[in-house]
Amino acid sequence: MPIKPTAETKQLTQKPLDNRYDRSEWAGAFGDLGTLIPFIIGYISIMKLDPLGVLFMFGILLIGSGLYYKTPIPIQPMKAIGGAAITQAAAITPGMVWGAGIFTGLFWLILGLTGTLNYVSKIATKPVIRGIVLGLGLLFIMEGTKMMKTDIIVAIITLVITFLLLTNKRIPAMFALIVFGIIAALVKNPGLFKELATIHPDFRLPHFSLGHITWSEFLQGTLVLGIPQIPLTLGNAVIAITAENNRLFPEHPVTEKKIAISQGIMNLLSPLFGGIPMCHGAGGMAGHVRFGARTGGSLVILGVILVTVGLCFSSSVLLLFNIFPESVLGVILFFAGLELAVSARDVGPEKSDFYTLLVTAGFSLWNMGIGFIAGLVMQEMLKRKIFKV
Repeated sequence: MPIKPTAETKQLTQKPLDNRYDRSEWAGAFGDLGTLIPFIIGYISIMKLDPLGVLFMFGILLIGSGLYYKTPIPIQPMKAIGGAAITQAAAITPGMVWGAGIFTGLFWLILGLTGTLNYVSKIATKPVIRGIVLGLGLLFIMEGTKMMKTDIIVAIITLVITFLLLTNKRIPAMFALIVFGIIAALVKNPGLFKELATIHPDFRLPHFSLGHITWSEFLQGTLVLGIPQIPLTLGNAVIAITAENNRLFPEHPVTEKKIAISQGIMNLLSPLFGGIPMCHGAGGMAGHVRFGARTGGSLVILGVILVTVGLCFSSSVLLLFNIFPESVLGVILFFAGLELAVSARDVGPEKSDFYTLLVTAGFSLWNMGIGFIAGLVMQEMLKRKIFKV
């Protein structure tokens, strides 16, 4: 549904949008590291996926998204699939992960091409949409604070630095976070100096992975990983990302149909060369925008970096990523959550709007799909005056 532009969105879109590659875009490029790095480390170190395939496809899809959308519509690991695969690594094979990606790609491509998602956009009101985004924001804040507990002193210093530089145009907060995080890691573990000195280029080309998937792995990946991901993707990576993009960039709107087709295509491509299932998560856009991104240039920058690291330094990926302290990644995730949560402030003047918002957000903390259904039920009960608040 169309959303009236705010002063913030007008400022973001006051000029015709084209990709930029300036200092702000470079800073915003790293705004989603709080989700990207932990999942990639898990897939590589626990699932034993080839770092080259994971990073190469991640980077290619980031570049494609940035060039096509020209807004910071992100590429993120699918969290339900990633979480289940990493925590149950003993029972999950790489083929099952790729099979889940293929199923996911087919599912969203079919839903998008058939126009089924048009019905979703018609019945979801602003309180329901904002409730999903608020719930996701609160989840990010909670996960961020959990990660910050790993080193509370570093986290507090990083929080202060971020708040002081959040609106500084000369020194982007993300640059300060990265520099401080690396310094903190080296001070706490001086042995990293010697380990970093061992890094050297090791050029490799990605290999075709589809031939390594069996029908059994495809079916198991679909049932164990792919199907449980659907509600989360619907709420976070279809409804919420569409709402966030159209709120921040009303002159460059997207539709649920376009996002679904996009996710379908990229998940059919990703497994071809060993990539993981991915989505357009709304939290990623919040992170990129919070730290300076205003165009798809930030995605292109990050994508080129990941492709380069994958092709030339895949043997050193874990060491490179372990430079970033978990507490600093938690701060990045925390601010992405804040950016999402504050968008709920324009939900509407009526008490019933806030009730629908909070019911949706509350259930979204459990599951995005369930939150969406709960919000729709609450919305209808209030509309028909069956419930009165």
